[in-house]
Amino acid sequence: MFESVELGRKVAKDEYAAQVMPLRGRLLDLQRRLTGADFPVLVLLGGSDASGRSEAANVLKEWFDVRFLETHSFGKFAREEDHRPERWKHWRTLPPKGRVAIYVGSWYTNVLDRRTVGNLGGGKFRDALEHISTFENMLADDGALILKFWLHIPYAVQKRRLQKLAKNKRTAWRVTDESWAALDRFDKRLRAAAEAIQRTDSGQTPWFLVESACERYRNLTIAETIAQRVDERFRHARRSSPPSLGPLNSVLPDRLEDDHSVLHKIEQGDAKADPKYERKLERLQEKLGELTWRAFEQRVSTVLVFEGWDAAGKGGAIRRVSAAVDARLLRVISIAAPTDEEKSHHYLWRFWRHVPVDGRVTVYDRSWYGRVLVERVEGYAMTDEWKRAYREINEFERELVEHGTVLLKFFLHITPDEQLRRFKERETIAYKQHKISEEDYRNRSKWTQYEAAIDEMVARTSTLTAPWGLIGANNKRSARLAVLDRVVGALEDRLK
Repeated sequence: MFESVELGRKVAKDEYAAQVMPLRGRLLDLQRRLTGADFPVLVLLGGSDASGRSEAANVLKEWFDVRFLETHSFGKFAREEDHRPERWKHWRTLPPKGRVAIYVGSWYTNVLDRRTVGNLGGGKFRDALEHISTFENMLADDGALILKFWLHIPYAVQKRRLQKLAKNKRTAWRVTDESWAALDRFDKRLRAAAEAIQRTDSGQTPWFLVESACERYRNLTIAETIAQRVDERFRHARRSSPPSLGPLNSVLPDRLEDDHSVLHKIEQGDAKADPKYERKLERLQEKLGELTWRAFEQRVSTVLVFEGWDAAGKGGAIRRVSAAVDARLLRVISIAAPTDEEKSHHYLWRFWRHVPVDGRVTVYDRSWYGRVLVERVEGYAMTDEWKRAYREINEFERELVEHGTVLLKFFLHITPDEQLRRFKERETIAYKQHKISEEDYRNRSKWTQYEAAIDEMVARTSTLTAPWGLIGANNKRSARLAVLDRVVGALEDRLK
């Protein structure tokens, strides 16, 4: 692959000076246009240690308006990053729509490093590249413009650059033992990079090979490519499909046969009060408190997801879980309508931000499943957005589980009659009246559409690694015990 890169490309100083100002003007103009655009621009700079990635990033930082520019670098893991799923640090740095982000190194860095030193076999290397490709396509599907540059220099040029840096007192600190070791592994790194580029190059997320021996040629080529691609995006604006409109959407029927719904198969259990409820609750909470401390000591994180009908008892179940977990270990994330900042990112961004550090517990009161439930039924999400969300959600959850996170998803189901009874109860009890509104009744009128969406959600996202826990919740107390029992059982299995 790299044999096809034309070497020896040079740009004279006077030619460089003549091109810089017009090119910089184009970049600034495009950046101003971007401030109102519905997509971000991600520029990835890859290459060997002495390929000039940092220098190129510094030039771009000078040519762009830094007020609307972000720069990120992924090297050796920081402590905080090391105790979360690897993709967490990538998601949290994603720029909002209308901004440019430059990555010196990227999500490829760690994978290539491990492959080069022999810590990642061929099969796992290819799996890692497939997951990276899925991640990038997910962002591109959402509109992100991703431009990946590999800055290529021959072995001899890299060696000369390292020697030059080492001889200069002001730059000698940049050349370490690892720098020379990386030079010894130059061919291995190049082979790994070639395979990575071949496997992750696509029309949506292209790679650009840039001969980097001449700094002036490198700088102009990268900047010109960015300008061309951003301009092309503006000239060929992405067209989104129209939003789904809930009841008018043909895939959400007005009627649903009982035997076709997974919810109708959920056992609601005995409606009678359990005289041993308090004793069972206390025992489960004591056990959960003990297990969460053991999980903390073993650096095992826990994520609990609660979905369900309005008035199904999610809040009560969450309170019983929270009461059992030490406050220093627990965080409850209540999901409401997205903020303007959250709307400017991929919809999973706001959920990735709250992924717990190893050893902690995070509870999501409603979650990423809003994309395929309320956003789908109410028409807040475009048809192509909620359809691809099943795959994106499964990938998100796979990464959590592969990191070692205990992930449990609960859907609390009540019957329509029981929901109506609870609505009426809320209207008559003073301290519960804040829980009921006209919106609750409006949502209730779309019960069948929501039921069909829930059915498809369970079918498409109940995987071997992240199955749904469907809880009959007509009896609030038995539902709470069922939730606690599942959490305790999952932690016991994981900590063995």
